[in-house]
Amino acid sequence: MAEVSAEARIDAPTEKVWATLTDFSRYGEWNATHTNFPQGAPTSLEAGGRFEENMKLMGFPAEVTWTVEDLEAARTLAIRGKGPMGVNVGTRYTLTPDGEATTVRIDGEFTGAAVSLMAGKLKDSATAALNESLRKLNGLVT
Repeated sequence: MAEVSAEARIDAPTEKVWATLTDFSRYGEWNATHTNFPQGAPTSLEAGGRFEENMKLMGFPAEVTWTVEDLEAARTLAIRGKGPMGVNVGTRYTLTPDGEATTVRIDGEFTGAAVSLMAGKLKDSATAALNESLRKLNGLVT
């Protein structure tokens, strides 16, 4: 298993950050691992909903089928996905109001036999991608 996380304070109200974070037509503008949505960007989110995403991490392309596990508007979005080589991926976005700003935390988890072979490099690459994503998200909403 490999677990990663990153957190940033964004100088924008939680609702504005949430609107950008869940606008999947703009996902590629800030998400550093996103390549495309092969069946089109999701237009709505609901618990149990599914969508497919093409990603790139550590230079390797991967298609992930995501399921929305937890959704609380302007607070939490948790998705769990199945990728190639038996790798399972979990991502949780948590937004916390901080005065006129918002603290955004992204937690990621990778499990599966292939993960144990490359856990160290995967953690480094995924952590860098999370930090870059938060930097880009900040640029979009502020």
